[in-house]
Amino acid sequence: MARTYRSTFSGRLRDRVMTFMLSKGVGPPGIYLLTVPGRKTGIARTTPVAPLEDAEGRWLIAPYGPNGWARNARAAGRVTLSKGSKSESLAVTELEPAEAAPILKRYLAEHPRTVGPYFDVDKDASLEDFAAEAAQHPVFKLES
Repeated sequence: MARTYRSTFSGRLRDRVMTFMLSKGVGPPGIYLLTVPGRKTGIARTTPVAPLEDAEGRWLIAPYGPNGWARNARAAGRVTLSKGSKSESLAVTELEPAEAAPILKRYLAEHPRTVGPYFDVDKDASLEDFAAEAAQHPVFKLES
């Protein structure tokens, strides 16, 4: 059984430090600030994310489940990714489980230590298993 993500003091502190660094344009490669309006309040919410990028496109994966930013992205249909002074507004489309399965598999293979405990499958599971897991980990296609 996969662990349920619980926000901790150290996790919130880590996210705040990362948000500050990324807002100044410094930080690990491949990590961006995701800003999306709240689905109820409309207030912009920002969190660090690691989109999956390759020649086929870019995707946002909710590795800890359909949390706040994922529900807000569903409702808004549009997000902003930024790092330092560079910012881009992108449309988001949630993928169906069959489309999301290979992306989830690749994401888990690239981030096994950080997100692995939150998945009910391991990186070597079949695509059918990942398709079943897709309901717990929404995948969004990013489009200009």
